[in-house]
Amino acid sequence: MILVTGANGQLGFDVIKELNKRNIECLGIGREDLDITNSNDVYEYILNLKPQCIIHCAAYTAVDRAEDEKEICYNVNVLGTENIANACKKINSKMIYISTDYVFNGQGDIPFEVDGSIGPLSVYGKTKYEGELKVQEILDKYFIIRISWVFGVNGDNFIRTMLRLGMEKERLNVVADQIGSPTYTVDLASLLCDMALSEKYGVYHATNEGFCSWAEFASTIMKKANLNCLINSIPTKEYPTRAVRPLNSRLSKKSLMDAEFKILPIWEDALDRYLIELRGERNEREDKYKKN
Repeated sequence: MILVTGANGQLGFDVIKELNKRNIECLGIGREDLDITNSNDVYEYILNLKPQCIIHCAAYTAVDRAEDEKEICYNVNVLGTENIANACKKINSKMIYISTDYVFNGQGDIPFEVDGSIGPLSVYGKTKYEGELKVQEILDKYFIIRISWVFGVNGDNFIRTMLRLGMEKERLNVVADQIGSPTYTVDLASLLCDMALSEKYGVYHATNEGFCSWAEFASTIMKKANLNCLINSIPTKEYPTRAVRPLNSRLSKKSLMDAEFKILPIWEDALDRYLIELRGERNEREDKYKKN
């Protein structure tokens, strides 16, 4: 049996869907089911359940707010992860920990290898890296998966925001000097399930193939969605945020390829499929409305 934390989030939602599609026994939990920052509750819950693998998707991900809520962010991303890892060790279970491109310093223009220059620029990035260290210190049977620019049907994300603004505005300013890779949770979920069934432990980077800037991403969204909103490329310095974002979020997939895991499809293909999924979601909502 596989336990998935953060099952109500974008990634956790699609991981549960993928496990069910494969007929793999699983259980998805959210914060209302288990407070991962409470070590006693975590031990009791997991020792009673005894899953073969825990896919730990739960995290504090409000990047800007984390700068002011350092303790809350630390408790969830570091202490919560430590509690899950300790429970995994107790029952000799595998653990998959979801990390981020924000653990790197964002310098240069070359894709970061898994052992690249660590230097998080934000509270969020620091806590996610500390979570990595906890997993590595406690466990032997672990996967650390760094991802970036996530989008899925079950939650808010950059694409949903662009679609909404694209219908409201004729022009949008979007940063063009932050480069990375979008990651579709449907594609990532399939990879995580493959990993859960394997013993190829280690640190991996998993994003959809190809690189783009946020401005390029936004322009492509507008084009594919047939929206006439013009994207105006601006530098990061013209769009200040509470937390510093890395300029270079390119991640190398060498470790993924070396382990012979499937590489995720190119991000434009993922975007096409996601827009179809969103249309299906909208049609489903409209059908329910008509019936009511």
